[in-house]
Amino acid sequence: MATLKNYKRKVLFSGCLFHVYHDSIADGLAVLLPFWQAAFHLSLVQVGLVITCFEGATAICQVPAGLLGERCGERRLLTWGTLVTAACFILVAFAGNSYALCILMVVGGLGASVQHPLAAAMISKAYLGVNQRIVLGTYNFTGDMGKFLFPAVAAIVLTFTGWRTLCVGYGAFGLILAMGLYRLLGQHPAPAVTCEVQKAETRPRGWGIENKRAFTILSGIGFVDTAVRATLIVFLPFLLIAKGMPMEKTGVALALLFIGGALGKFLCGVLAEKIGVIPSITITEAITGLGIFYLYAAPLTALLPFLPFLGIALNGTSSVLYGTVAEFVNPARVPRAFGLFYTVVISAAAITPPLFGLVSDAKGVPFSVVVMAFTALLTLPMVYLLHKERISR
Repeated sequence: MATLKNYKRKVLFSGCLFHVYHDSIADGLAVLLPFWQAAFHLSLVQVGLVITCFEGATAICQVPAGLLGERCGERRLLTWGTLVTAACFILVAFAGNSYALCILMVVGGLGASVQHPLAAAMISKAYLGVNQRIVLGTYNFTGDMGKFLFPAVAAIVLTFTGWRTLCVGYGAFGLILAMGLYRLLGQHPAPAVTCEVQKAETRPRGWGIENKRAFTILSGIGFVDTAVRATLIVFLPFLLIAKGMPMEKTGVALALLFIGGALGKFLCGVLAEKIGVIPSITITEAITGLGIFYLYAAPLTALLPFLPFLGIALNGTSSVLYGTVAEFVNPARVPRAFGLFYTVVISAAAITPPLFGLVSDAKGVPFSVVVMAFTALLTLPMVYLLHKERISR
């Protein structure tokens, strides 16, 4: 029993640290976008396409990563993926043009693709049937701490040096982290956890999705939720610059948003266990839509204190969604189901930034922010459909 508990703790600890690093890069890229725009002479559409290169590559490989995880094990793939992403982040510092930048974003996104499906599946299997939403809420909370970490570090580093130095240092940190976690996970294999999962497995064919309609609706909510969150993170620095904030200070604003987001991931995971999935999602999405309207209307001085509160709602929904995926899936197929779910939601982060960049180039960033607010509210009828489906089952 002690060995099993130790293994579970190591799995949760390692999965959380992998999440910290990968999310710090995926969302922390927003801090670098204004600098890349200036360095490589990019339009806002092209800024969005840089994110598409990273997120698109990540989205495409979610399902293959889940399938490979079932064959090769999460530990090995998580390590190699992190090494690839960290190496690309170092090489970005030496990019001479936007083409090199985009190529490195694609390769880095391929490396990052393993993190969400495999770390989430690894933790879900270790804590099978035991407070999964709370545990995955903790996992998501630490990921958002990474989102806070990179902008906070960037705000300090960019005061004294350039963005290229920042990329080299943070990439080197990733290389060290990956090797350390590989060693940690290899110290305590846990056949007891594997047996526990295997008892619940019937090795079904296909995806193992036992409630396809509910899974589809859940994925749709995740798509819209991620689209809003990703585009807001990308264009928030440009909105703040338009309202008068210096470029190098936008990292502070993103850090404030991510502090709230980290808290929201944890609190909303607990909230869903207390009051249920449907009320939790309804509350967070309604607050997100109204909160984004406030970003558009409020002056700069009023925005900074508000950002942590918006972050709670903006990021809180995802904890509830991630913790609900396994509810509709056979335990034998959890890795590939997470891969499929993450393909859908990360596709939103890949597709929508260029579209909102096009709108921003034509109508201005503030107008795009209003569209984001309306988009967030589109999740509410979808939540109602999910409620009806869960009741019918």
